[in-house]
Order: sequence, then C-alpha cells, then structure tokens
Amino acid sequence: MRIPASKTQPALERSRLRLADVAIADLFRTDTDRLSYTRLDAAGLTLDFSKQRIDAQGLQALFALAEEYELQDAFERLTLGEAVNVTEQRPALHTLLRGTQQQHLPDLSQGVAKTLAAMQSLVKQVHDGQRCGFTGLPFTDVVNIGIGGSDLGPRMVCRALNTSSPALRAHFVANVDPQDLDEILAALNPATTLFIVCSKSFTTEETLTNALRARQWLLSAGAAQTDIQQHVVAVTTNLDAAAEFGIDPTECYPMWDWVGGRYSLWSAIGLVIALHRGWEDFQALLDGGQAMDGHTLSMPPEQNLPMMLALLEYWNCNCLGTDTHAVLPYSQRLSALPDFLQQLTMESNGKRVKLTTGAVCDYPTAPVLWGSAGTIGQHSYYQLLHQGNRPFSADIILPLTNADVDLDAHRKLAANALAQSRALMIGRSAAEAAALAASRGQDEALAPHFEMPGNHPHSLLLFDAVTPYRLGALIAAYEHKTFFLSRLLDVNAFDQWGVELGKVIGKQILATLESGADLDSLDPSTAAAAVAWRNANGGH
Repeated sequence: MRIPASKTQPALERSRLRLADVAIADLFRTDTDRLSYTRLDAAGLTLDFSKQRIDAQGLQALFALAEEYELQDAFERLTLGEAVNVTEQRPALHTLLRGTQQQHLPDLSQGVAKTLAAMQSLVKQVHDGQRCGFTGLPFTDVVNIGIGGSDLGPRMVCRALNTSSPALRAHFVANVDPQDLDEILAALNPATTLFIVCSKSFTTEETLTNALRARQWLLSAGAAQTDIQQHVVAVTTNLDAAAEFGIDPTECYPMWDWVGGRYSLWSAIGLVIALHRGWEDFQALLDGGQAMDGHTLSMPPEQNLPMMLALLEYWNCNCLGTDTHAVLPYSQRLSALPDFLQQLTMESNGKRVKLTTGAVCDYPTAPVLWGSAGTIGQHSYYQLLHQGNRPFSADIILPLTNADVDLDAHRKLAANALAQSRALMIGRSAAEAAALAASRGQDEALAPHFEMPGNHPHSLLLFDAVTPYRLGALIAAYEHKTFFLSRLLDVNAFDQWGVELGKVIGKQILATLESGADLDSLDPSTAAAAVAWRNANGGH
C-alpha cells in the first residue's frame, strides 16, 4: 500500500488485505444490498460503483479518510476564494464562473456578469447577422486559436454538442505545426470566418504564430487592416498587444488569474461554444456545472458523487496498486473527453512534492489517464485490458439515449458498453477456458490463451443524454474529483511548473535554430538535432 500517513491508514490496510484476493463478483453474492449503497445520483448523473473492489467496511474507511482530510470544508474554502494555489498565491474560482457562491464574492461576480453579458451581446450580433465579414456576408464559421486549456475544453464541448445545423460551424487550431491551421483554412471562406485568439499574455508562441498566419490569410483574401477587428476577437489581458495585432480593446474578453486554463471553459474561453451552439446551450452548460457544485457543497462523503470518484481513485491507485485510469465513453459525441481529462487530471495532480511541506512524495500521485470512444477501443487496446498484466481502473460512460441516431445502432452500442463492463468483472475462468478450447477441438495446453482474470475495478457513469446541462454536470464532477484527490495526495492541483519549464527551454532553442549560435550551451544530442534541422532548412 502506497499512501500518505494518516489516522485512517490502519483501517485502509486492513481493508486492502481483506479484499486483496476477493472476486468482485463474489461481493454481489455475499451482500444482497450491495447495489443500494454503491449508486449515487447528482445533477442527472448516476454513478454505479458496484463493480469496484471495495465493500461496505472499506467504504467506511474511505469516508473516515474524507473526514480526516476535511474534504468538504476544503471544497467550500475553494469556492469562497481561499488562495489554494499556494505557489502563485491565487484562488481557483472556476466555480464562480457558473454562479456558485456569487453572493459571497460580489466584486468578482460583477466582473463575471459583465463578461457574460458582453459575450452574449457578441453572440446575438453574429447570429442575427448584425455583425458580418468584410464583404457584408454573415459569418458561417468560427475558428478558435488557442492551446492547452484554451483549446481542449471548448473543443471537447463543441464536439459533444455538435449537430447537423449549428449556429456557426466550430473549428480548432492548437498545433504550431502549420499543417494544423492550413488544413482548417483550406475549406473555409475568409469573408465568412470569425477568429477567436485565446492567449492571456497574447505572446503564447503557438497561439500567436497561428494568429499571425490567420490574419495574413484574411489580408491576402482582400480584407483591409481595418477589417481585422471585424473578423478577430481575443480572450486576453494584454490589450496593447491585441491592439497592435489589429483587435480593438472592446473586442477583448478577460482571463482572470484566479482561473486556471484547464478550468476555464466556463469563462470567455467558452465563447466559441456559445457561437457554435447558441447562448441558451452555453447557459445550460453553466447551469449543469452549478448544479454539481451545489451537490458537492451539500452532500456528505457517502452521498457525494465527485468525492466518491476521488476516494475510489485513491483506493485503486494508492491501495490496490493501479497505475493507470481508463475513461471509456460509449458515445462518439464524447470522443474528445479523455483528451480533456488528461490535462485536467495529469496537469493538476501530476506533481512530486507535498503541498504542506514541500517534501518529495513517497507515494504515487496522479495515475496516467487515457482512453477513447467505445467501441473503437475494443478493437485496439481492450486486449490489454482483458488479458494484459498491468493493473488499471476505469470509468465506462454511457448516455442512455441519443435521439440523433438509429435506435438499433444505439442499442448495439449500449450492449457493447454493458458487455465490456461485465467482462471486466467476471473475465473467463480456467475451467471455462478449458471448455472453450475443447469445443474448438484444440489441445488443452492452449486453454490459458483463452483465460481472462477479470476482477478489474471500474465504475459506470450513466445519464439520459449528452445535453449541455448534463455535460456541464459531468465536467464539474471531474473537476471536483481532481481537487479532492489533490487534497488526499497533499499536492497543489492548480499550478503547472512542468509545463512552464518546456516553454523557457523552447525559447532558448528557438534562438539557436534561428541563428545557429549557442550550440555549446546545449547537450550534444540536442545540439546535433538542432544542426540537422538547420541543415535540412538551408542553414537558417
């Protein structure tokens, strides 16, 4: 067992030893009430964690851990603006963006309300045709230029809520590789394309490079420099740099220091969502997030859905020894959810030192998160899930309806989701494998090839449909899970100095690639690669 020292540690150790060799399927047979206390509901989501390798006694130990770490109080302090990001001395008030605890934070709430009103006004102008492109034609497409938190969240939401008739078609550019932007622009009309440049400093290398190339695309198509402000808005705090680019300060929407990028889709970073889907859907997204906030603030550990997600991940990773967590959405609409959650969880909790002391953690922190939409994954990495020897946990996410598709096809999708869940639990025993080999007329020695151990801990997340409200609740649940887990692991969920280091070194190496100087300051491998790049590009 690899956990931080706590008063609850002995009870957790006893539960780990008791459950180490227990089959999850046997827990159902020995406890007929199991399903009643392993299901939670919140904001239209249902968490079924009955297929986790935990019993009632183990859950009590986890609830005691939640009380010991004062998780509910910590969450309330987060929502009230405590400076939980200690390395930058900032609060993390993404909950305020959707109205939670606004009565306690009137000054900041006023700024949020003002920004939302300005966003709503722009959306109305664009959708009503009051704001048009440089030829007078209405906008048909919006391109969001950003990276990291300025891209992954809005990209995921727009993919999830996309229909055949959006208000504006939404596109996303993040990679500094020019092919990313070029492939998007190739299918668009400059006269009817609106751009959103998302960069707090307006100096982010990837974002600014793409924005400058997009501006040149507009100018080359006949737009005048004065037309740029019609086609480009910014989410930034650097008004001077935006003005130099050609964006009027009135077309700039704020990014606040008290909201981290990976928690920012509820802010002006979500402008592309509102332009794509309409203001009502964006507001419903906020409402769903706020509903999950309210649930999380008011419910004790045994009824608190996000807290349960965190406690189960702590149990699996730090007590049972799983190192990876798979998120498996059985919905093509949610195909980008694992990418979004990778940043949310691994950038937040991928830390190595303790929040309280600065000492190096002697236990694992965030597990590696991965996954993709089912049933695609079944034909690639599910082989590893069923017969590999690496321990993992998983969330299988299943919207129960999808009005936009054929019912028979959706029934097959649901059957696959539930079949995989059952297979992860029961596997295939040695006796069943031997019987299968015999039925195939194969030698008994081959039976182990058909055996699957099963007993893989996982949860089901169910909800009626991928709607803006339900999606908002789902995202907020994972946000709060991430925060609770950070408290259990004693790490800071709201800084990302590992990301910053790469940016600093990147600027140094860019100067070397431009001039060929300072090669001696690099290690031999990096210097050789830099020389190879310069030689391949004509020495400059």
